[in-house]
Amino acid sequence: MKTTHPILGARALNRASLARQLLLDRADVPVLDAVAHLCGLQAQEPQEPYVGLWSRLRAFKAAELSDLLVRRGVVRTHLMRRTVHLLTAEDVLAWRPRHDAMLRQRVLGTYRRELAGVDLDGLAAAGLAVMADGEPRSMAELARAVADRWPEAGTRPLGEMLVAALIPMVQMPPRGVWRAKGGVRNALLSTWLGSEAAPPYGVDGGGTDRVGADGDGVNRDGVNRDGADGDGVDRDGGDSAGKMLVRRYLAAYGPAATADIRAWSGLAGLPAAVASIRDELVAFRDERGRELLDLPDAPRPGPDVPAPVRYLPAFDNALLGYDDRTRIVDDAHRLLSVAGTRVVLVDGRVSATWTDQDGAVTVTPLRALSRAEHAEVAEEGRALAAFLSEGATDHVLISS
Repeated sequence: MKTTHPILGARALNRASLARQLLLDRADVPVLDAVAHLCGLQAQEPQEPYVGLWSRLRAFKAAELSDLLVRRGVVRTHLMRRTVHLLTAEDVLAWRPRHDAMLRQRVLGTYRRELAGVDLDGLAAAGLAVMADGEPRSMAELARAVADRWPEAGTRPLGEMLVAALIPMVQMPPRGVWRAKGGVRNALLSTWLGSEAAPPYGVDGGGTDRVGADGDGVNRDGVNRDGADGDGVDRDGGDSAGKMLVRRYLAAYGPAATADIRAWSGLAGLPAAVASIRDELVAFRDERGRELLDLPDAPRPGPDVPAPVRYLPAFDNALLGYDDRTRIVDDAHRLLSVAGTRVVLVDGRVSATWTDQDGAVTVTPLRALSRAEHAEVAEEGRALAAFLSEGATDHVLISS
């Protein structure tokens, strides 16, 4: 007998996502707890997480996040989807090994030809030897230090493979500190946090691993340490980190399909983790018929719950954290989420874009705003301008 799952409409999914993302009501929680709940914030633009947290937390102070960076409570590192994220130190140590194979494969997907024949074990060992003196380095500096062994690969491919995949690294402050400027200086994750997440890829022995003829990282002598699906999971030994990621993702993004989890994480093997904890979860369907999974006690507000205006930073995971983003943005505006455009949510949906200059905020609506919506956009924009300028201005311009 076929099980019939309750249907969640687009508006109900929207309100659930806003609640999980702390965008329905600003939360009164410590900054560290918010970063943990959100499973990190996308942060390739170093100042954007400050806006993301300002829109989610009551009385957020930028200095609190800066202090966490300097004191090593949060770190900037490549993780989900091989993009730079701001995560708690605890989560990075727990999650990084589960992402290793994906990070490597994504770099290979970009630089397959350049890295053909490169001994990844040897490259990782050479990079670690350079970093052993404890000095932070830019990606280019690290790549130049090892390039004589692989001169045909080029420094950019070598550097990205080392920094974004083979060796767990963090981007050191002042990168990411409020209103600070500076290039990226990388340090070993183990040195910065005083704890090792896991042996860097290929350094624990087990045979030589070279980039194969088709660039997949498989040892052509018969050893593939990435599991049957190339995702680093031991099929006979379970996937505790994968299960943790699924639970944490649903707490911050659910209800969601397995395709949404994959779009957020970049990991291919999580359906197995989902299947292993399925008895813990409840199931729904969206209006397209997709199965959506969720934690039983997670908030799912009704579709008529009011949603306040919220300003989102560039590349916010409230948009990027789903395969199907229609719960928050119309298909006509979907590409805004990957273009780094900052957006304004009105009634819970992307309805405008925004920019700032010297703290002053300019809003460009994507649809006609009612008088009440216009007033709310302006009021929230004035508060944002005051935050960005540290009280120097509250100027907002809403273009026609």
